[in-house]
Amino acid sequence: MWEIFSEYAVFLLKIATFLVAAIVLVVLVVSLKREREGEEQLQVVELNARQQALQDALQEAWLEDKSVKQLHKERDKKAKVQTASHAAKPRVFVLDFKGDLNASQAAVLGREISLLLGVLRAEDEVVVRLESAGGYVHSYGHATAQLQRLRDRNVSLTVCVDRVAASGGYMMACTASKLLVAPFAVLGSIGVVAEVPNVNRLLKKHDVDYEVLTAGDYKRTLTVFGENTPEGKQKFIDDLEKTHALFKSFVQRCRPQLDIEKVTKGEVWYGEQALALLLVDALQTSEAYLLERQETARVFNVKLKRPLNLTEKIAGQTIGVFESRLLSWLPKLQATFLHR
Repeated sequence: MWEIFSEYAVFLLKIATFLVAAIVLVVLVVSLKREREGEEQLQVVELNARQQALQDALQEAWLEDKSVKQLHKERDKKAKVQTASHAAKPRVFVLDFKGDLNASQAAVLGREISLLLGVLRAEDEVVVRLESAGGYVHSYGHATAQLQRLRDRNVSLTVCVDRVAASGGYMMACTASKLLVAPFAVLGSIGVVAEVPNVNRLLKKHDVDYEVLTAGDYKRTLTVFGENTPEGKQKFIDDLEKTHALFKSFVQRCRPQLDIEKVTKGEVWYGEQALALLLVDALQTSEAYLLERQETARVFNVKLKRPLNLTEKIAGQTIGVFESRLLSWLPKLQATFLHR
């Protein structure tokens, strides 16, 4: 009798487990579908208010209760005066661009700029905090064209580079009416590079034929597996030179004060060196510049963000945990190897 009861209990547990798993699966599928269909969300943060709130919290940390109450009264009076003058203040809109090889944020940057173009006033300014080591020519051409839309509308555009704006990143940066960089930020790399491995000799060694068939003399100039000809190599180099010439011409139009032949050999410079070469306008971090602008303008950080779906959230958390573990293990591993 007991055996029958225990088997029945196990059977019920299996059914319950199956039902719970099915419900969880349905919830996950519905959640993924909803999040995948989710629209971009606009996030606007007034940096003046955030900065003031942090300063207030710091100031209150060492005051007694009576002094804090008095401080709150003074702030309320000051806030009323500031509210009345807010409408007359110019506005600064801050955008962020962190570039990868494919400049994958270019489309979002374009949509953010489209939003701003509908509300910008003559006295307003757009600040782009830019970080990119460059990437594909067509991708960064697209990203650069987004910033050029602001210049074409005579919008005051300031680009701040705290770490790196090289190659396509510098092409974007030089669209600025004012280009500010940190002293040790990396700038330049105004050149074009292409690397194509070729394993044709290895294939021949193992009696493997690989044919490249084209219609048009220059449809394929260099290949990975086929045999590259001197004519194909020369055509490839000619294409690189044409691209480089376009890059140089664009930079020269944006910054006519440059000695263009001196700075377009593919070299990179730190901020102070770049300033001496007139590649940038001043040495200043984005944090310092935005703090300075808050004294006379209302500064807003504007960002369009698509809600992450469940898979992306889990992947992001997993990568974050892995990175934190790796960073915590690395010093220990280095110490272990150094002591051997």
